[in-house]
Amino acid sequence: MTSPASTPARGSSTSRRDVLTVVTITTAVAGGCALAWPFLETLTPPDDTAAHAPVDVDLTAIAPGQQITVMWRGSPVFITNRPPEALAKLKSPELVSKLRDPDSLIVQQPPYATNWHRSLKPEYSVLVGVCTHLGCIPTMIGGSGDPAVRTFLCPCHGSKFDLAGRVFKGVPAPYNLPVPPHRMLSDTMLRIGENPEGEHFDFSSIVQI
Repeated sequence: MTSPASTPARGSSTSRRDVLTVVTITTAVAGGCALAWPFLETLTPPDDTAAHAPVDVDLTAIAPGQQITVMWRGSPVFITNRPPEALAKLKSPELVSKLRDPDSLIVQQPPYATNWHRSLKPEYSVLVGVCTHLGCIPTMIGGSGDPAVRTFLCPCHGSKFDLAGRVFKGVPAPYNLPVPPHRMLSDTMLRIGENPEGEHFDFSSIVQI
């Protein structure tokens, strides 16, 4: 019969196994973390400097009556070449009477775009294409043969805007479409995201986007 003194203590054996288990797990976790760190670094969002950089647009590519869309700060920007008949329509009393904020009194645009055409150059509208109701993207509709009667219509809830981005009365959207900072580098080159020389406008100061 084996004496108690010569029998290994069960508690001691269990303790050693626990220690070995902890050491093994710790080593595995440390190794896993070392492998995971480079992967986690790839998930870190990149520097957003590029995302906020100005965007240059060659206006010669836009025919009268046409619209193009570019991305700035993650939002679509509508640039429309408005022919003379469309510009005349923007000033017509009939249209103006249907608009909620025809004189752009609510700050949804820079001071240099607080005018009847809401832009630097009357021919070109520059609008952030995000409906001020719930953020859907409007589309240009109507006027297949007459650009003067074209409008922007939000497909989500029917909000309607004219070619200057001014919202109509009686629709869900409460404000005009935002106008981003923009300046002309030349007669045909537009830069979105920068103010004209001597102008200071912070886009975050608009009422809503």
